[in-house]
Amino acid sequence: MGAARKLEQLSEADYLAGELLSPVKHEYLGGSVYAMAGARHRHNDIALNILTALKQRLRGKPCRPFNSDTLVRVKLATHIRYYYPDAQVVCGPYSHEGTYHANPSLLVEVTSRSTRRTDHGEKREAYLTIPSLEAYLIVESHERKITLWRRSGEGFSAEVYVDADAVVELDFLDVALPLDEVYEPGFLPAEPEDDEERIS
Repeated sequence: MGAARKLEQLSEADYLAGELLSPVKHEYLGGSVYAMAGARHRHNDIALNILTALKQRLRGKPCRPFNSDTLVRVKLATHIRYYYPDAQVVCGPYSHEGTYHANPSLLVEVTSRSTRRTDHGEKREAYLTIPSLEAYLIVESHERKITLWRRSGEGFSAEVYVDADAVVELDFLDVALPLDEVYEPGFLPAEPEDDEERIS
């Protein structure tokens, strides 16, 4: 999803009620509400590839994937946040009438020019505080590169996948995601002038 534009302060309850009626998605950071911009085709193609792969591999299993219309709730020490990840997988119980999850096992963000720093910074720091989370995937849209933050021991460690034949193993879901499936044939890296400075 694209960069956010800050709107007025809202209570958590008013925010959730408003999202059900709003034609525009908003993310919520401790009372501050941000309108989300759209995304380029390359971003949407990659996100759909990931969601399709997860849906196929998790069919008949207790875990279920959700798309970018589903919020994730992050409870920090000082405030509550709601984000719209590009995909998430939930293995615990949930209500079919709900609009958000607080217990995801996997969160996925596909980067764009305007969100890359947030995906690697603010969102990563927030997501990794979620007790149920086993992994956070940051999928670049400007090049074939996936960063997997995997829970290990007392925290998370990063793994980077760039090789043509690389496969991201999500053992906790019994799911494997080949980069060739995430980036379908025909994927072309973005031109340098079409992107921000890359994360180092």
